[in-house]
Amino acid sequence: MKRPLSSKSPPGAPMRHFPLRPHHLLERVTPVKDLFILSPLGAPEIDLETWRLTIDGMVERPLTLTFDDILRMPKRVVEAFHQCAGNPRQWNKPTRRITNLVWGGVALADVLARVNIDPKARFLWSYGMDHGLYQDTAIDNYIKDLLVHEISACGALLVYEVNGEFLPPENGFPLRLVVPGYYATNSVKWLCRLHFAEERSKGYFTTVLYNDPTPPTADEPNGGIRPVWEIATESVIVSPAQKARVAPGMVDVWGWAWARDGVESVKVSTDSGGTWQSADLEPQRGQSWQKFHLAWTCDREDGQTVLMSCATDRYGNSQPATGARNAIYSVPVFFGDRVPDSFPQNENEI
Repeated sequence: MKRPLSSKSPPGAPMRHFPLRPHHLLERVTPVKDLFILSPLGAPEIDLETWRLTIDGMVERPLTLTFDDILRMPKRVVEAFHQCAGNPRQWNKPTRRITNLVWGGVALADVLARVNIDPKARFLWSYGMDHGLYQDTAIDNYIKDLLVHEISACGALLVYEVNGEFLPPENGFPLRLVVPGYYATNSVKWLCRLHFAEERSKGYFTTVLYNDPTPPTADEPNGGIRPVWEIATESVIVSPAQKARVAPGMVDVWGWAWARDGVESVKVSTDSGGTWQSADLEPQRGQSWQKFHLAWTCDREDGQTVLMSCATDRYGNSQPATGARNAIYSVPVFFGDRVPDSFPQNENEI
């Protein structure tokens, strides 16, 4: 494989690329060209000859690795869904930026076995090489954190390949952290340092951004915050597409569902949420998303309706109707030859 060239974007220029809507998600494995990009600090300039990954902090044997060192380690390939958390200040607004990819790299747990982590270390801080200004705030490094006990549980990887090719520069070459089952904001691109500590990172993207509010409790009467880590149970309908014309007869309503620990069931509504039917759901396969189908006998010749899908994971967690990052997805469609003057509008519609 050829090693990728430099990013096409100017160093430090923010990058946003969201090419796919749910009705575009026709392939099980998303082509690399369609992988979303959200880099608020832009892509850094990296010299592969001098690039290093440093592992330090609360470890007995600090370690520094070159790119060739990593390439010599046993390779692991994982197919997993990969989702953007969206605007960090809009926790209650769905974005539906989801892909399914084949990652290639090294199991993070295998690398960390060489450094002997202090038992008192609770968090792993991951440093990216991207830096600069974010909304007038100076950022030395993009930093995210992860609970140490989650490293093996989620199968975290040090990734240098996607879909069998080296990572594109915009997507983190030479190395990025990939945390299956966690929102993409935690899969730090242009990785250069892993640091172990007892407390959470004080970085801007861990203290100010990417924390969702939680309801008041006896211990926190004013409510608290929860880090945006694990991906919430979710599903989208791929076909029919938004505002499509549906002809009478048998209609295959299908889409994708995903959850960190697997989806147990999906229900579909073809009458704007009035009634729900159980869809056929393929078994969980590793950390990939799961396809669902519902054979809908459509007997309407005019008017409109809204299709909806609702996934439930193995622990009973279902998509809420509204007001959450993973709120139920709505697909307005119409019947007959006349396009309705308007379709239902709500926060769940793309």
